[in-house]
Order: sequence, then C-alpha cells, then structure tokens
Amino acid sequence: MPYCKFCQDLPEDNVHKYYHDFQYGFPLATDNELFERLVLEINQAGLSWNTILVKKDNFFKAYDGFDIATVASYPETERERLLSDAGIIRNKLKVNAAIHNANVILELQKEHGSFKNWIELNHPLTKEEWVKVFKKQFKFVGGEIVNEFLQSTGYLPTPHDKDCPVYVKVEEARKGMEIY
Repeated sequence: MPYCKFCQDLPEDNVHKYYHDFQYGFPLATDNELFERLVLEINQAGLSWNTILVKKDNFFKAYDGFDIATVASYPETERERLLSDAGIIRNKLKVNAAIHNANVILELQKEHGSFKNWIELNHPLTKEEWVKVFKKQFKFVGGEIVNEFLQSTGYLPTPHDKDCPVYVKVEEARKGMEIY
C-alpha cells in the first residue's frame, strides 16, 4: 500500500506514522483541539516535529488538557511552572504565546461563538492571506506555523501524496465538515 514518502518505511508504532494516519490533515471538532494544535505547531518552530509528537502527552498535561479558559487565566506561577517543566519545550516566548493566544481565542469566542467559527468565517483564504489574518490576532505565528496549523487541521489542502490511502480519508473528512 503506497504511503506518503516521508512515512512509508516507518514502523507501525512510530509516533509520526500514527499522526500521519489518524491526525494530520483531519478536521478538528472543538476549539480546545484547535488550540492544542496551534500550541504544538508554535512549539515545533526550530525543532523537529518528532520532538513535539514524543512530548505531546506532556504538553497535554502541562497545559491542563489545552482548556482555553484555564490557560488564559494562568498567573505568573503557572508560567514559571511551564518554564521549569522538562517534559515540554521550555521557551519563554512560546509559553507566553500560548497564554496570550488562549486569551485571544476567548475574545474570538465572544465575538464569533467559537474559534472554529472565526476560522470558518475567514475561510477560504490563500496561505499568504491566512498569515496576515493570524498575525493580526496571535503571537508567534509566522508563515510555516500558520501553514502547518491550517494544513494539519484541514483548512488548507492536505500535503498527503494523492496515492496515499490517508489522502482519501482526509478529503472525505474535509467534505463532511464542509471545509472548502
């Protein structure tokens, strides 16, 4: 069975393989899931995606299950806790961005009903247009972070190879969520 070139030879228990087969490109249903993916993409900047996938469970625990309201209300002591947590990426700019972006999402929820609604109200845009929209709202979001966030959540076309069996599943899921 053909797969995307980057993962065709990976063992079944590899974190990249699981992410590729069941998460990458599939639409996400909740704001907390979208927030999680945004935080993970931000933390990947300058590092390998494998590093983030290996630490994903640690991120989930450290950021209180990516509950947006909880993260938005983190006091300085929580920032310090995150910066001392060896299970995640201890980068002050990235930690501060997660907290700031959680607050931005709360505002978007008030204005648009949800973060997901805000994304869908702006959809479809080109990658360049998306980057401008995200930079107006969020911290620590550049072209690659925005691109990967939107591809990994189904808002930009999937980079799965067209003969990869996951490509068809992603496209079906995107149609089911009416992401076009």
